Amino acid sequence: MRKKESKTSVEGILGGLSTLIGGLAELAEKGKELRQSGETSALGGKAKIIYGFTVKGMGGDDLRVEPFGNVVRDGKTSEATVSEVREPAIDLIEESDHTLVVAEMPGVGANDVKVEAHGDVLDLTAAHAGKKYRKEILLSHATDAKKVTVTINNGIAEIRCPK
Repeated sequence: MRKKESKTSVEGILGGLSTLIGGLAELAEKGKELRQSGETSALGGKAKIIYGFTVKGMGGDDLRVEPFGNVVRDGKTSEATVSEVREPAIDLIEESDHTLVVAEMPGVGANDVKVEAHGDVLDLTAAHAGKKYRKEILLSHATDAKKVTVTINNGIAEIRCPK
């Protein structure tokens, strides 16, 4: 009976997250920045659910809703599922000669991070001690992966992508 209760609680959490993500458009119309995150365990501690989102922009064309964590929507069924790989929260800062990507990846060191660039798409992956992160980032310009620099301090990665 315990397994059934755990499965039901996971489905309830995932269903609640789907509802929450679906209602973000209304919040975004108010033109505020909101960040919400959380963490819980399910299935007797065997599945760790990490979720969150950031809403940025003042409405209109600059509005962005950026989810992060390990809860993803299945492309075929549109159901929320728990992934082994987390999507880190990021910020993009445009500078005159580079784009700065700031990514939150607790528990990861600079040697654990891999960056690949394909035109204007930056593929960020990192893994250390059971923590895995992956994020595909669309830049405003093409960049050369060989010139990208990565520094990490207390789980905050700063990735400089030259223009």
